[in-house]
Amino acid sequence: MRALFAVLILAAAPVAIPAPFALAQSAPSQTHSPPAASSGGADGILQVEIPKPEAKARAPEEQGKGLESAATAEPDRVKRLDALFAALKVAPDKDSAKSIADRIDVALAPTGSATADILMARATLATEMKDFDLAIQLLDAVVDIEPDHLEAWNKRAAVFYLRQDFSDSLADLRQVVAREPRHYGAWAGIAIICKEIGDEKHALEAARKALAIYPHLDSVEDMEEKLTLKIEGRPI
Repeated sequence: MRALFAVLILAAAPVAIPAPFALAQSAPSQTHSPPAASSGGADGILQVEIPKPEAKARAPEEQGKGLESAATAEPDRVKRLDALFAALKVAPDKDSAKSIADRIDVALAPTGSATADILMARATLATEMKDFDLAIQLLDAVVDIEPDHLEAWNKRAAVFYLRQDFSDSLADLRQVVAREPRHYGAWAGIAIICKEIGDEKHALEAARKALAIYPHLDSVEDMEEKLTLKIEGRPI
């Protein structure tokens, strides 16, 4: 959520497409074909060879220590996230909610893969340079290396949106919420896309899911109010 989907896509122009996508579907597998790296842009700065993770042989006792450390860390991480999301839901004001959300970002951030970190940094640079094909290629590599890398799925969804590929963007966002149902940034992204393609009912549903997790999320609050008024009318 560090790069909240809604923030990254604000610059994209609205584009109508024929059919809305159902929010209630389970997270589908990806259908796009990874594009080839772009041949231009920034004098070749972004044209980089995608690094492959290095396989390092470790002694059996080192492997045992690593597994024991991971097994101990995961329950602690889950407990920390549960406490943070609970605090976010009852935060008294926007500032305290933002502070908690920042801590959630840190807790959700994957660790242990230098290769994935390098690819994510290069994907961010490629996106800033509007080399979306290269950004997607780099993010493809991240999810191959780290299938549960939430921010890679989230960032790739945003890049697909910027390319006006709403189908793949929604598919990636569903991958995020399938792995972490409390990812308010992904729910906000689903709401934005559904609203843009005219599926206002599911946009409202997704907006409410985001707000149930993060009640002080400003942009989604405004969207939810307008959609509620339009779909359900004023309360009597």
